[in-house]
Amino acid sequence: MHAGPVLIGYDGSAAAEHALREAAELLRGRQALVVVVWKEGLAFELVALPTTSVGLPLAPIDIRTALQVDRSLYEAACRGAGRAAALARELGLDAEPLVVAEAPEIGVDETLIELARERDAQVVTVGAHRHGPILGRICRGVVRNAPCPALVVREM
Repeated sequence: MHAGPVLIGYDGSAAAEHALREAAELLRGRQALVVVVWKEGLAFELVALPTTSVGLPLAPIDIRTALQVDRSLYEAACRGAGRAAALARELGLDAEPLVVAEAPEIGVDETLIELARERDAQVVTVGAHRHGPILGRICRGVVRNAPCPALVVREM
């Protein structure tokens, strides 16, 4: 039996909020971490995207703009995690927000799985978007590789 918290992956989407609500209903009273994975440095990759594939010259990299965008993305992740943890507490979980910085090339599922291992999570909860019968990459990765039970909640 895993003794750690319930991990709730949260990205601000309707599917993530629905998953949070369902987890709270099923796991009321337990300790929880509402996890937002922030892709640190993503703004630098977006600013540096080559445009030569369409015949245009490379765009110059504006480091200040990239830093501002990166900082804004981090602050948005913090606000989202805080709001989601507050909602989880209203719904009966003993929840805290957690923003995890991760490199853009590392999958969110990998981050959630590693965090579940480190924290000895009881369960990992993620929301599945309505993209048909096949689960998305994050959900598939969590279901296949989580070291604990995985709760995947389909968007309503």
